[in-house]
Amino acid sequence: MSTKMSTFSRLVRLLAILTATLMTGVGHAAYPEAPIKMIVAYAPGGGTDITARLLAQYIQKHLGGSTSIVVINRPGAGGGIGFGELSVAKPDGYTIGFINTPNVLTIPIERKVNFHWQDYDLLGNIVDDPGNFSVHADSPIKNLADLVAYAKANPGAVTYGTTGIGSDDHLAAMAFERAAGVTLTHVPFKGAGEVRSAIASKQIFLAALNIGEALQYQKGGTQIRNLGQMSEQRSNLDQSLPTFKEQGYNVVMASLRGVAAPKGLPTAIREQLVRAVQAAAADPEFQAKAANVFAPLRFLAPAAYAAELKRDEQMFKQLWQTMPWTDK
Repeated sequence: MSTKMSTFSRLVRLLAILTATLMTGVGHAAYPEAPIKMIVAYAPGGGTDITARLLAQYIQKHLGGSTSIVVINRPGAGGGIGFGELSVAKPDGYTIGFINTPNVLTIPIERKVNFHWQDYDLLGNIVDDPGNFSVHADSPIKNLADLVAYAKANPGAVTYGTTGIGSDDHLAAMAFERAAGVTLTHVPFKGAGEVRSAIASKQIFLAALNIGEALQYQKGGTQIRNLGQMSEQRSNLDQSLPTFKEQGYNVVMASLRGVAAPKGLPTAIREQLVRAVQAAAADPEFQAKAANVFAPLRFLAPAAYAAELKRDEQMFKQLWQTMPWTDK
């Protein structure tokens, strides 16, 4: 081979390598080059929906460029419809969503579905919101003692709304029934916003709402009275409201709300999304706005989030053996 041909061959190989390198760099830098869909498995107006729409603005900010995130509500089946759609979406970084405990853990325990928490690439937990019971502001019920007295005098007459069978609200109400020796009547809805509407219109007697959601609704003018929060200690969201434990009922329940994507994201995209979610959660402006809508933040990085989900899943599997949560 002549020197001229050898030089030409080397130039061709060099050009091919350079082109591949540039194409790889351009492809990586381009993400995201289309709108990202964020699935919320509950109806508009609930705590998850409000937090998702707020957080999306800051994930956009920290992804940079002309990033656009569009929130899509997929309510139904206690969250199962949205969780399922998220799990089977293409793992290309253009579909992310919120997953909620205990629903994402309890639904696969209770019935056959197309999702499991391990079917997601976890991007970070955002919220940890304790449970609470609320009544209409016109109700004569002032505390849990009043509620128990009324429920015992009127078995089954206390209707309570939740975000679905197997939700934290539903499990908490079942635990309260057992602890208090009362019988309540469950009315499931597609999201906390619907529960709010039902208690505001007196369609139900009692609303099982997370304390952050209930305080949001009160601030917005919904006429409700909160009876107690299901945390170990009084939440900073409302130091004046006693816990269930303080009122004699050992009921502790909360809802984690975190961001996830379908399993199998390309490593670079997964890392980019994890960084953006973490930066959004730590953004002082986001934190101030989250406090304004009573979203109790508790960020967990993916590994810590997975560890907590694993522990909680084992707890709910044991609970299912002694207190299955399907409706009566």
